[in-house]
Amino acid sequence: MLNQDYVRYIDNFGRIVLPTDIRKRLKILPQDFMEIYREEDQIVMKPYWQDKPCIVTGEVTNSNKVLSGGVVISPEGARLLLQDLLALRLQKEI
Repeated sequence: MLNQDYVRYIDNFGRIVLPTDIRKRLKILPQDFMEIYREEDQIVMKPYWQDKPCIVTGEVTNSNKVLSGGVVISPEGARLLLQDLLALRLQKEI
């Protein structure tokens, strides 16, 4: 059964309102670009990360995360950073 709080209609312009709690949880701000596509029989909407490259690798992926201070990191960047931090820890530099 659908949660009635999330049932929305499409207006005459094809617009859908995203509930505030979803926008906050996903850190979607007004004027953010959204990627919308079809995957089998479902419509997928997610933030478009065109301008959010990883600070370590420069990669732009849908899996990039925005950390505190606005730092953007990809899964590969996080792996490399963790590897470097662990190496420094073993050398007792941190």
